[in-house]
Amino acid sequence: MTKTLVIAEKPSVAQDIVRALTPVAGKFDKHDEHFENDQYVVTSAVGHLVEIQAPEEFDVKRGKWSFANLPVIPPHFDLKPVDKTKTRLNAVVKQAKRKDVTQLVNACDAGREGELIFRLIEQYAGGKTGLNKPVRRLWLQSMTPQAIRDGFDSLRTEKQMQGLADAARSRSEADWLVGINGTRAMTAFNSRDGGFFLTTVGRVQTPTLSVVVEREEQIRKFVSRDYWEVHASFLAEAGHYPGKWFDPAWKKANAPLLPNGEPDPEQRADRIWNERDALAIAQAARGKPASVTEESKPTTQASPQLFDLTSLQREANSRFGFSAKTTLALAQSLYERHKALTYPRTDSRALPEDYLPVVKQTMGMLATSGMRHLAPFAQQAIDQNYVKPSKRIFDNAKVSDHFAIIPTLQAPSGLSEAEQRLYDFVVRRFLSVFFPSAEYQVTTRVSTVAQAGKNYAFRSDGKVLVKPGWLAIYGKEAVSDDDEKDGKNLVPVKPGEMVLAETVDTKGLKTRPPARYSEATLLGAMEGAGKTIDDEELREAMQEKGLGTPATRAATIEGLIAEKYMLREGRELIPTAKAFQLMTLLRGLGVEELSKAELTGEWEYKLAQMEKGSLSRDAFMREIAAMTEHIVKKAKEYDRDTVPGDYTTLATPCPNCGGVVKENYRRYGCTGKSGTGEDACGFSFGKSPAGRTFEVAEAEALLRDKHIGPLEGFRSKAGWPFTSEIVLKYDEEAKNWKLEFDFGDDKNEDSGEIIDFSEQDTVGPCPICGAPVFEHGSNYVCEKSVPTQAQPTPSCTFKTGKIILQQPVERAQMEKLLATGKTDLLDKFVSMRTRRAFKAFLTWNAEEGKVTFEFAPREGGSKFPPRKTFGKAAPAGKTAAAKKVAAKKAPAAKKAPAEKKAPRKTGAGLKPSDALAAVIGNEPVARTEVVKKLWDYIKANGLQDAKDKRSINADAKLKPVFGKDQVTMFELAGIVGKHLTAP
Repeated sequence: MTKTLVIAEKPSVAQDIVRALTPVAGKFDKHDEHFENDQYVVTSAVGHLVEIQAPEEFDVKRGKWSFANLPVIPPHFDLKPVDKTKTRLNAVVKQAKRKDVTQLVNACDAGREGELIFRLIEQYAGGKTGLNKPVRRLWLQSMTPQAIRDGFDSLRTEKQMQGLADAARSRSEADWLVGINGTRAMTAFNSRDGGFFLTTVGRVQTPTLSVVVEREEQIRKFVSRDYWEVHASFLAEAGHYPGKWFDPAWKKANAPLLPNGEPDPEQRADRIWNERDALAIAQAARGKPASVTEESKPTTQASPQLFDLTSLQREANSRFGFSAKTTLALAQSLYERHKALTYPRTDSRALPEDYLPVVKQTMGMLATSGMRHLAPFAQQAIDQNYVKPSKRIFDNAKVSDHFAIIPTLQAPSGLSEAEQRLYDFVVRRFLSVFFPSAEYQVTTRVSTVAQAGKNYAFRSDGKVLVKPGWLAIYGKEAVSDDDEKDGKNLVPVKPGEMVLAETVDTKGLKTRPPARYSEATLLGAMEGAGKTIDDEELREAMQEKGLGTPATRAATIEGLIAEKYMLREGRELIPTAKAFQLMTLLRGLGVEELSKAELTGEWEYKLAQMEKGSLSRDAFMREIAAMTEHIVKKAKEYDRDTVPGDYTTLATPCPNCGGVVKENYRRYGCTGKSGTGEDACGFSFGKSPAGRTFEVAEAEALLRDKHIGPLEGFRSKAGWPFTSEIVLKYDEEAKNWKLEFDFGDDKNEDSGEIIDFSEQDTVGPCPICGAPVFEHGSNYVCEKSVPTQAQPTPSCTFKTGKIILQQPVERAQMEKLLATGKTDLLDKFVSMRTRRAFKAFLTWNAEEGKVTFEFAPREGGSKFPPRKTFGKAAPAGKTAAAKKVAAKKAPAAKKAPAEKKAPRKTGAGLKPSDALAAVIGNEPVARTEVVKKLWDYIKANGLQDAKDKRSINADAKLKPVFGKDQVTMFELAGIVGKHLTAP
């Protein structure tokens, strides 16, 4: 019997399909990676299982960061498995290759990305010859069982889906071509003068960065202006109320323009641009009677729409300070692990029209849940029949691949605090969208003082909540008549009553620059990027799309931060010097299209044409190839000395001649005392040594102090990150100053020179001897561990670096360690072995006599279960597979209690010889401890040879142990063994 293989995009969808088909196709058997009955095999991907890559013969391995091998435009693309999901891919491919499977159904999400996920899996499974099995398309916008069954009754043909498939592949390949070639070309350009300066660009990443840089440029260029407002307090029979002067005749269209002819965005009806006029208005109105006109009308406010991912990320950032990445991770956990929310990676804020019964069931679940603060509102929605058909909520036309994020029918338990907050947030929004609108009474009152033929108008606004409606879910109540919350409830004024302008005062203010982007506002800018495009067709093509997708926007922001294009300070996102340098480069090279949302708009317009069959895939890809060649050509052929841009002049003069130091694209250089460059002395230093670009403040500090750091973010020529200090040193040969890395080798540390700490404040007490600890070169050292006037011969060994595994150890952290024995949790350590970043505390280990790492314990309520770890390495010659087989064959054995395990043969409890005991004591000791104790003795007595640190000189106590006057450090372990015996 032949079967049909159904491939869904996610395991949860596969389960929904099985549940829907069971009544009509029979019961399914559950296997590890699939479900199966007599008619169907149902399995799923977990998002993208396969990604595109250049074929082996076109894959540049050596010299890929140079212009020599650019552009890279392969004639076709090969596929490679995504590393994290290879097991799942193999399981899906195995089912696709079954001989009894004669047809495939693409049940991935209904959209371009879902089409691509399936097509790449199908291509990978077929290899060079192809699967040669017919494919049908399941197109679902609703996941109710009936909708799924209806979808199977009307499967689409492969021909119907060809346009969408072409568009999906074209977008993927175009992103690869622009991203790879753009990044390599800009990196090659920036690395021309030596070193390695990774400069990443991308169709979504770079326009997003451009938005942030443009805002920062506006902030930097903003010139604050003084303005005044006039505020009054009016006395009526019923009491006081406030008012603010305004010009009733003011219209935005008639407002004064800026000198460049542009509208002035700072103009307002209530702003006065000189103090004299403001004082005159206050003087004329103060203490005078005023007539009152008033307009009062009811207004309503509906609940915001249901959440899609971007709106959830924006509001969670504003409300809780969660990053977009954190919100996505929490929502994903609530979806995958707790089954409490629907699929979060959605750009829709509506529900399918057939979801009304599911919503009513969800209300029932919430009404009986343990959430006492929200359950009554769910019950109210049921009792009052609030859940009704509404195009605002239920609209198939507004449902894309997925519908809005709402709670599922499963009440969650065991949520972390952050997960609970986000779940409550979604539940409140879900409840509120079905509740009645909030009702307000809005009052606009104008109090007019008539004086000397002039009228001075003051506006007062009141807004009173009459019926809270959906706002009750957020704790808002109706405001009573005598309640003046927020100053919005104005005291009443009788018809015809004259009031008195009792006090009238001016208030001096300054215009403020636009606010920096937060993640919330940047997500909004990415989502609405298409609205800023002038071209109507391109704007239409980007409608409701924006830059990136809801699923990728958080990763784009995190990627920009990881590449040091942006910094996150509190909730603000601040572009770095590297970001400004990239924008300067793209403008200077004439490839600004890489930084514009129009590029996405143009692609979306053409991909939409392709989906309709009016543009061929070949034509589109030829255009992309031409664009790629243009970008590389522009970068390769640029031959001017510098790239034009808006550059700064440093305040500190040239250390060599006292001239003016100015910035250009690549360097900070002396332009002579004239500032024109004619009398320049030749002093300069690179803006981006080892791929890290100086901020202007850092360049200023380096020039002023001749030293800065330690700084992170440098990259070696091999691409490894490192941390270093930077110094300006005078070069006698060149007779000028030059920039050097200072890794704190402390070459003069052992020179025997007397060190003076008299002008330093101590960092804290030495944990070994209690003497003061000071900063010295690249280390924190005990005063008694170096030669000083008071003690020329060192007697202590305490020394620890200011940089440990690339983690700068700030003075405040060292003060804390010396005071309490432990720093805060530090998060920038990088393993020498794996090159991976890790977090740890630094602690003082008294037993080992040194600073060591302490790792934070996993919390029981952590977001995900701990990873499996393996305590022992596999025996030599045994692979993991061999061990698995052996484990299956071996009979089960009871685990011995940990304390009864045979001790490791480390020499624990060995007795030292008399000669050794004279140095380390005569207590039984482990071999490893002996070596540590010997080293403590050697260091404390300064027995390392001054010329060769690897050699140890024997004193009277050590000579009987060594048997000679000098040994090398490598001989110690062998010598120790001869002096240890079993007790």
